[in-house]
Amino acid sequence: MARAEHASRRLLDAILPVVADLSLPVVLRTIVESAVELVGARYGALGVIGEDRTLVEFITVGADPDTVRQIGAPPDGHGILGLLIVDPQPLRLTDLAAHPSSYGFPANHPPMGSFLGVPIRVRNEVFGNLYLTEKLAQPEFTQEDEDLAIGLAAAAGIAIENARLHARVSEIAVLEDRERIARDLHDVVIQRLYATGLSLSATIPHAVVPIVVERLRVAISDLDATMRDIRSTIFALKPVVRSPQGLRVEVLDLVERSTNALGFSPRVTFDGLVDSAVPESLRDHVLAVLREALTNVAKHAIATSVSVTLTVDDYVRLVVADDGVGAATATSGQGLHNLTSRATALGGRFSIESAPGRGTTVTWEVPLGVA
Repeated sequence: MARAEHASRRLLDAILPVVADLSLPVVLRTIVESAVELVGARYGALGVIGEDRTLVEFITVGADPDTVRQIGAPPDGHGILGLLIVDPQPLRLTDLAAHPSSYGFPANHPPMGSFLGVPIRVRNEVFGNLYLTEKLAQPEFTQEDEDLAIGLAAAAGIAIENARLHARVSEIAVLEDRERIARDLHDVVIQRLYATGLSLSATIPHAVVPIVVERLRVAISDLDATMRDIRSTIFALKPVVRSPQGLRVEVLDLVERSTNALGFSPRVTFDGLVDSAVPESLRDHVLAVLREALTNVAKHAIATSVSVTLTVDDYVRLVVADDGVGAATATSGQGLHNLTSRATALGGRFSIESAPGRGTTVTWEVPLGVA
């Protein structure tokens, strides 16, 4: 019982440093350092397995930097190291070189005899393998060493998963901040500048002094240049997640290209993780619906303003509202019929609210997880 309690304390002492950090590179090195100390090994390594079932990362402890440099390129997962990749089960050997799968050691490699290897699993996936060599003060690793290494590997899997989740949460937080800043720049700053420009333009016909007229025109030109600069900044803030151009940028670009046909710039509002949450398979649908809606406004609405709102929560919801002549229905044209069919096919809905002289609001929404 005393021996078991001692082993448990040793394992707990080894686990605590592993789970204390949320940085994945630090966690991986700490795993190896803790394992070497836990089982009394001279050397330790952690090999991360890639999609092609080779070692894409190899972290070592015990060999000095000069020795590591002299050995050269790290192993890619052949020989004894590859056994655990092919068959991820604990492996204990008295003499590495005597095993039939041994490839031998490269030049300048320190001699290694005894060996202990265990897989590290993250959920049901083998993340990598923990390799320990040269048992100190004994000719080989024991069953107790193997049990301790397995226990540490189990804790390591949890620590690796936590580090991955922490990194993802941090990434999402950054994306949300960038989207919020971009949204505020567009929805508040640009709209105010645009309104100021319109006000100044309306003032020009009432100005009688030529120099005042000229200064008003210069001010309007400067405002236009400022809005272009802010739009460039907004585009730079867009997180590149699944494609070189985010959905937010594509929507703004499509709206910008519709300005000539409409005769004015629509107001655009975003809400939610537009770039990071909407899958590529839904992007084309959103853009096609927006293109059709804006085309209908330009052809039929005789509108003086349009608002475009794209919301992402459990649904992807696109709302296009104008102040035109109204009286549109979901069956009044092939284009609107196509929007209805597109929404229905994705498990969503398409609706129109319209009345003569009161404008039209179209709403297209589909569940986020359909594609």
